Amino acid sequence: MLTTANFLQYTQWSGIATLVFAALTVLGLIFKWGIRFRLVGTTGFMLVLTGGLFALSLVPLSRTVIPGAVRFTLVYDNGATHAVIATSPDITPSALEATLRQAASNLYSYGRLGSKTDNQLTIRARTLIHPEPGVSVPLYLGQIKRSLVSRENAEITVEIYPEKFAQLPKPTA
Repeated sequence: MLTTANFLQYTQWSGIATLVFAALTVLGLIFKWGIRFRLVGTTGFMLVLTGGLFALSLVPLSRTVIPGAVRFTLVYDNGATHAVIATSPDITPSALEATLRQAASNLYSYGRLGSKTDNQLTIRARTLIHPEPGVSVPLYLGQIKRSLVSRENAEITVEIYPEKFAQLPKPTA
């Protein structure tokens, strides 16, 4: 996996290439080369690329790994206070709790918009059950609430709905 140190090295190389293209652009403008305006575009692109690589060298790209968590899919996220993840119907309550904790950690962002009344990120976990052929019903198995203000906030509340687990189909042998 790429680390911030890798991106810093790529930024350095991209910066050097940007300086080379800038020098070629200046030479092209002075000597009125036919490709001088293409060099201007290339230098601008290299500036944007270098800036993006520099930004990636500042922000850590690592994800938290919670033991026992299973794979989930983000199915809804309003970018503020609500998100929904989908899990497999054969998930256990303990695996769901670990998965919700991992989702809460991975979906936390300083850029999320909080409301004045509720500064909490609520993530609900659901699965799909098929009570009869051709019919799919979403079944919400639990939810987690965490603060939008602080990443290190220990006030995380996890709710698991045991009555919903009873509605899950039993695995066949």
